[in-house]
Amino acid sequence: MFTLIAKRAALGLLTLWLVSVLVFAGTEILPGDVAASILGQSATPESLTALRHELGLDVPALQRYFTWLGGFLTGDMGQSMASGQPIAGLLWPRFWNTMALAAYAGVIAVPLAVGMGILAAARRGGIFDRVSNILALAFVSLPEYFLGLLLILWLSVQTGWLPSLADTYEGMGIAAWFRATTLPMLVLVMVTTAQIMRMTRTTVLGVMDQPYVETAFLKGLRNGRVVLRHATPNAAAPIVNVVSFNIAYLITGVVLVEAVFNYNGLGRFMVDAVSKRDLPMVQASAMIFGAVYVFLNMVADIAAIALNPRLRHPRGKEA
Repeated sequence: MFTLIAKRAALGLLTLWLVSVLVFAGTEILPGDVAASILGQSATPESLTALRHELGLDVPALQRYFTWLGGFLTGDMGQSMASGQPIAGLLWPRFWNTMALAAYAGVIAVPLAVGMGILAAARRGGIFDRVSNILALAFVSLPEYFLGLLLILWLSVQTGWLPSLADTYEGMGIAAWFRATTLPMLVLVMVTTAQIMRMTRTTVLGVMDQPYVETAFLKGLRNGRVVLRHATPNAAAPIVNVVSFNIAYLITGVVLVEAVFNYNGLGRFMVDAVSKRDLPMVQASAMIFGAVYVFLNMVADIAAIALNPRLRHPRGKEA
């Protein structure tokens, strides 16, 4: 099992390196001239040349990549082209804002979704199963920004219960923060709950079709006891994978949600950097998102390995 975990960790590091190559190459091939966009239309050829030299844009791309990657590994993300400030000081507060919103949604969505998925599997074909599947399919099908606009219309414009913008600031009270971030939290909860619930239901039902579960039913055990004691523990590994994937989505897939609600998180930070053509900030934000996504998926795979009894207790080789 240790060998499998080590291989998965090595694969995660390789994936992260490939992400760094794609992020750097993707920003390099963007159309337009960064120096020209910063100085504007009135820039002279001399000023453009001087700014390109100052920003290091006259250095070969391969050399700039290794310089950028080395700085990122040591915690030096460079400076913003727009403001000239260190990127780390601008990025990390917004990253923790995104983490706080993801934690707020995850604490509600994960237990709710897993519980609903198990209940739907236990009552397969019943009213709860049908209604929950219809709602889950609707929430999965609708884009996040559309759900956000609907919630703004219903809970903010028409009723005035909640603010339409997630306007947070340093030193904000905890009650005010929860009220300000409830609408984006609800959007994330609806989408994440729908995905986890459907996959949990499918996984548990797949286990319930196994012969040993049918044997438990033949012994006269109640449906709920069979689901909780026999089916759910054996479905734990795929459920952990689904939960981890959706937690990664809560952190890395909030760009549209933060933009709709004007939340001061890393997703909106990256959108603003793209609009300003601030390439170092775009690269740093994308790498943070990529690192979090790869790390959470690596943790999910390792957890799935640890939860597999055949890998925890391997049989000895037969003579």
